[in-house]
Amino acid sequence: MFEAAKLGRKVSKESYKEQVPDLRTELLEVQRQLKDTNTSVVVIISGVEGAGKGEVVNRLNEWLDTRGVQTFAFWDETDEERERPRYWRFWRTLPARGEVSVLFGSWYMAPLLYRMTERCSDVDLDAELTRITDFERMLTEDGTLLIKFWFHLPEDVQKKKLKKLERSDRSRWKMLPQKGQFSVHYQQFEQVAEHIIRQTDTGIAPWYLIEATDDRYRDLTVGRTLLESIKARLEAPKVTTATATSHAPSLPADPDAQVTVLDHVDLTQCLEKSHYKTELKRLQTELNKLAWEAYQKKRSCVLVFEGADAGGKGGAIRRVVHSIDSRLYRTIPVAAPTDEEKAHHYLWRFWRHIPRAGRLSVYDRSWYGRVLVERVENFATQEEWKRAYSEINEFEEQLVESGIIVLKFWLHISKEEQLARFKAREETPYKQHKITDEDWRNRDKWDDYKLAVNEMVIRTSTEYAPWTLVPGNDKPFARIDVLKTVCERLKAALENDNARHTSPCKMVKS
Repeated sequence: MFEAAKLGRKVSKESYKEQVPDLRTELLEVQRQLKDTNTSVVVIISGVEGAGKGEVVNRLNEWLDTRGVQTFAFWDETDEERERPRYWRFWRTLPARGEVSVLFGSWYMAPLLYRMTERCSDVDLDAELTRITDFERMLTEDGTLLIKFWFHLPEDVQKKKLKKLERSDRSRWKMLPQKGQFSVHYQQFEQVAEHIIRQTDTGIAPWYLIEATDDRYRDLTVGRTLLESIKARLEAPKVTTATATSHAPSLPADPDAQVTVLDHVDLTQCLEKSHYKTELKRLQTELNKLAWEAYQKKRSCVLVFEGADAGGKGGAIRRVVHSIDSRLYRTIPVAAPTDEEKAHHYLWRFWRHIPRAGRLSVYDRSWYGRVLVERVENFATQEEWKRAYSEINEFEEQLVESGIIVLKFWLHISKEEQLARFKAREETPYKQHKITDEDWRNRDKWDDYKLAVNEMVIRTSTEYAPWTLVPGNDKPFARIDVLKTVCERLKAALENDNARHTSPCKMVKS
């Protein structure tokens, strides 16, 4: 593979000076056009040491309008990055639509470093590369243009360049000292790199091998490739959106075939007031202790609350957080996305709020809006919500692998109970803000939502992040059921040493 990057290509100084002005002009023009599209651009910079990757990054920042470009380098992890799932740091750097991010190292750095230092096996490496291809496919399907550059040098040229860097105390482009060791193991490094490139070189996110022996050739090739890639995306035919139709799933007409998982929730269950108060005090006391124990053991928790309008999510959440020190949790109310959020992948706004180790994030509605309200109300295309199931499962799997306890609750009530609560809200002054015209419109699509919930539960209730269906007609029963589930799951996780994942990366040997 790397033979193509060892051919000794060169560009004369005169030719370079002649080509650069036109190239810069064209790059600025396509960047200007990019601002008005739904496309974001992610440029990945990787390769062997001494190939001038830092120089290339600075050249791109010189040629492009820096107001629409951000550059990120992934070397040492910060404390807050180590206390969250590994991909959290990458999600934070993804550009908004119409903008560019240049990632120096990116998600390819850890697999390469860990395999070179034998902290992961070939099997672990392949599993991580599969995750990377899935991640990149998810981004490209959402409109991201991925341009991946690998910079390569022949071994003898690399040695000369590294020696030159060592002699130049004034050089601005010095590599990290610990990475210089890879030049000693050039052949092994090349083999691991070739395996990574072959496994992740896809039609939607191909690798571009850049010969870096000659600086001028290297820079011009990167600039031309970037220009042509963006131009091709801008000139691609626009995909027209089909006429909006209902995205609610359909079941066979036979009455016996219309049964959903929600129909098996026993809504007659209730709790006596005296028993409720006793249980509430006991469970809140227990949850307080468990929350502090989780903090000491650096175990995070993500609580997801979904349910029909007036289903009791707010009341259940208040009973949970009331028993936890306010320094240990955040409640994330999820409403319609802001302009900033709409300019990113829909999971971006949820990744931002993943808690640090030992803390809790409580989502009042969540990423499941993509397969519920966005599906039923036609805010998402059929292609978008259909692929969301696997995207959500992958997202939650990464949370669990990093040691986060994921608890998901659907608070279910009957259609009759919802109507009674709607009317009560209209008649109670301090509750009137809770009822809107949108609530009544959503009620008209009760059956559509019911079938969408059915498919959501079936396709996203996993072993590592199962759904808990809570009977909600009786509020005391629902609140105790939620508290009891949180305590049981949190206690089991803290007691089970095998459930604790201290490694920030699945592929690293424990």
